[in-house]
Amino acid sequence: MNLKGKIEIIGRTDVGSVRDHNEDAIGTEPSIGLAILADGMGGHRGGEVASAITVRTVYDTVTEKLKTLKEGGVDEKTGYSLESTTVHDAIALANINVFDSSTENAQYRGMGTTIVVLLFYDNRFTVAHVGDSRMYRVRNGLLEQITRDHSLMQELIDRGFYTPEQARKSLNKNLVTRAIGIEEKVRIDIQEDVAQINDIYLLCSDGLTDMIEDDLIHETIKRNIDNLDKAAIELIEEANRHGGKDNISVILARPLKSFPAKNSLFSRFFDLFS
Repeated sequence: MNLKGKIEIIGRTDVGSVRDHNEDAIGTEPSIGLAILADGMGGHRGGEVASAITVRTVYDTVTEKLKTLKEGGVDEKTGYSLESTTVHDAIALANINVFDSSTENAQYRGMGTTIVVLLFYDNRFTVAHVGDSRMYRVRNGLLEQITRDHSLMQELIDRGFYTPEQARKSLNKNLVTRAIGIEEKVRIDIQEDVAQINDIYLLCSDGLTDMIEDDLIHETIKRNIDNLDKAAIELIEEANRHGGKDNISVILARPLKSFPAKNSLFSRFFDLFS
């Protein structure tokens, strides 16, 4: 499906105010509605290598697979769309590639990365993630976090040991419980939902969310609602203004027009009842 002119996607990444190199990586392809963000970890630039391998693997795999994918198809085993299983399989392959590179190169031993991937298709979207890089959605003037962090702190919040406000001040808030490349296999969370015209989707690394709170993120997006590139620039500026202790990456995406798949049962059903 060619989504040129139907999906707006912009991305920016910044080293931050403290670190001397950038271990984040991003990839975007508006013509197929694809956005990828990874936040690497590991000494001796291992995180930089892990995030680069991951973004390149997912980008290449999804781009190639979509050329022959049956639009609107469903995977019989999982019930997910074929687009979702394509994203899942691409991330799983990235995990293998990073793990193999880590075990084969002593200087990169133990490297890993988070990842969050967004793919638009058939008036829907799939988001897949591993780790604590996030996706938010702005719809009808409200900001909502769509992904749920795979982190020790999130588990402690879920169990009632911390409130979200207390968690922001904790020194352990960046300990992730899942990451790409750490083990031979990784569990990947997948979500599917309906996309609406003028929704705004934000993918970001924790270099943004550790520095500024959701209210300021929302205010910054609303202030620049007609210019996503300016919104991305100002989000990064705000994170740096509040300390910039980590690399900062943001991707903003917005559906501009309807984009139904040909002969899609979902789109015909959605059009009938919307």
